[in-house]
Amino acid sequence: MNKREGEGCPRKNADTGQDRDASTNPSSPVIAAFKVFQQELDTKHDKYERLVKISRDVTIESKRTIFLLHRVTSVPDPEDVLNEADVKLDGVRQKIGQIAEELRGEDIHQFHRAFTPGIQEYVEAISFLHYIRHRSLISLEEINARLVFMRAEKVAEALPLGAQVLTFHVTPSDYLLGVADLTGELMRMCISSVGNGDIDTPFQLSQFLRQIHDGFSYIGNTGPYEVSKKLHTLRQSLGKVEDACYTLRVRGSEIPKHMLADVFSSRTTLIDPEEGVV
Repeated sequence: MNKREGEGCPRKNADTGQDRDASTNPSSPVIAAFKVFQQELDTKHDKYERLVKISRDVTIESKRTIFLLHRVTSVPDPEDVLNEADVKLDGVRQKIGQIAEELRGEDIHQFHRAFTPGIQEYVEAISFLHYIRHRSLISLEEINARLVFMRAEKVAEALPLGAQVLTFHVTPSDYLLGVADLTGELMRMCISSVGNGDIDTPFQLSQFLRQIHDGFSYIGNTGPYEVSKKLHTLRQSLGKVEDACYTLRVRGSEIPKHMLADVFSSRTTLIDPEEGVV
């Protein structure tokens, strides 16, 4: 019994060794197929990482533009600040052009999570600039109309005319999330305006934020999950602006103008905790 088992083991080990040699044969079609899969996955991961880095640059430059725009309430000539913000946003759009180049011929949904933070921040910055200039909300079509790029000259010369143009389309969900973040910047602009003695801007912002809140309320649970999460923050921003308007209307004559900003920043907004996410 033991002898037969001992005789069978070498033969079995030999067969296993032959199978292993066949499986590790570089000319095996299975190995060749998996090498192709490896190259495709490596290419996809490298592209994903490049998009993450570009999106991070877009986020940083967009935040710097937002910080710059908050100076319009304290400078004698706001147009200089707005022109400087235009220059910064042109640089941001060049970064988005790099994203469009990376996504040429690709399924955008496979890489959407890599660049969506930067696009949302860009939407927030450009919508903030548009509101300061026009006192209105920029549309998704207006944003996408500015995201048309020409490819590099050396590359464009070897391509037909239609392929020389690159376009990037902001998705509706990124647009909504960027507008939701805009409400926080408008609330800060309201407090800064009051601190500088401007008592008209808070009432304009209050009416504008109510319109945005009504629009998001119509979406409700039918929109993306992230939108419903940010609705609570939007309500908080609206509540703080309305609280500032209430204080200006009722107690504005009692509080010195240079103390209004401190009063508003120290007050806490009373919002029903059950009115979180609808």
